[in-house]
Amino acid sequence: MALLDGATYGQMDTFKYKVFVSTWNVGGISPTDDLNLEDWLDTDRSSYDIYVLGFQEIVPLCARNVLGPEKSKISTKWNSLIGTTLNKSEPARYQVYHVEEGGYRGVSNRRKFRCVMSKQMVGIFVTLWVRDDLSNYISYPSVSCIGCGIMGCLRNKGSVSLRFCLHETSFCFVCCHLASGGKQGDEVHRNADFMDILSRTRFGSDSSVDLPKKILNHDRVVLFGDLNYRISMTDGKTRSLVERKEWGVLLDRDQLRFELSEGRAFDGWNEGAITFSPTYKYLPNSDEYCWHAQGRKGEKSRAPAWCDRILWLGEGLKQNRYERCESKLSDHRAVRAVFTAEVDVLKLMNPLDGFFLSHNLDDIVDITRRMEEQI
Repeated sequence: MALLDGATYGQMDTFKYKVFVSTWNVGGISPTDDLNLEDWLDTDRSSYDIYVLGFQEIVPLCARNVLGPEKSKISTKWNSLIGTTLNKSEPARYQVYHVEEGGYRGVSNRRKFRCVMSKQMVGIFVTLWVRDDLSNYISYPSVSCIGCGIMGCLRNKGSVSLRFCLHETSFCFVCCHLASGGKQGDEVHRNADFMDILSRTRFGSDSSVDLPKKILNHDRVVLFGDLNYRISMTDGKTRSLVERKEWGVLLDRDQLRFELSEGRAFDGWNEGAITFSPTYKYLPNSDEYCWHAQGRKGEKSRAPAWCDRILWLGEGLKQNRYERCESKLSDHRAVRAVFTAEVDVLKLMNPLDGFFLSHNLDDIVDITRRMEEQI
């Protein structure tokens, strides 16, 4: 934005914004036109400033989709549904009297949102929505896609990362789909994918501005997605503990937490307390886990796990909520987190403030004396 004539920038203010982040593996299932997203996007609260939504498997991960040209029809449909949901008109929250109209008229306090950027890489899709009045303060958007699937490079697995600046603070959101597999030792492949994403992700930059190019160089970083970490326990014991809802015992054997505690992956990253049941693997349109799937055509039995996670790094982010959602669209449950993000904002000073800051007292006295002599 242009400076006022004679105005200068001074000290920093700190603004706080509410950021909604969610990950959802939709299992290659296309959304229907009447799919209700209001519960997932928590529109009743209508108090968020930014939505960052990440999907995995928006298309089936078959050879035709992995090796062929990108198909944007499905991602476009998801974006359309999201926009319609976020900007849906609603009944008035309160009444305001309008003299010109000679009566009361309903006024809604729901905010309007705009899609600032979105990107698809095969099955991974990330979309960023911000309050319409906030979009003018978003700058330097950039995207980086990393494939680390078959042969270490195909895009059936990997990440899509979004970078932008809000006022004077840089943000990076990394949506991942890491290596699958429930066998002992498969977590090593997931660790390798994570490290590969960190090392290879790189953002372009404007040569005139010193912008962060790597994930860890940003001020606020959130990593989320189907990270695919499982529970290191026999299927039978896992099933018994899940049925008794003994989440603490199961989380003690959660691979992601173990790898983090051992410093083998995600060193220094944060995750909120998990108080919800495992998010994978469900029978579609069901509350049943897939261990009941024996004999059901096309369904593979899988031990439950917290595959879908949201982590963050650095100062200036406070997580307020961390929970799962209950849409039964796919074999995963969506997970969402709400953060309060601190953002640096430059104060615009009055031109006279700039004058007084740039002159010492003797100069000001001398200038004042000369002005009086000319009156």
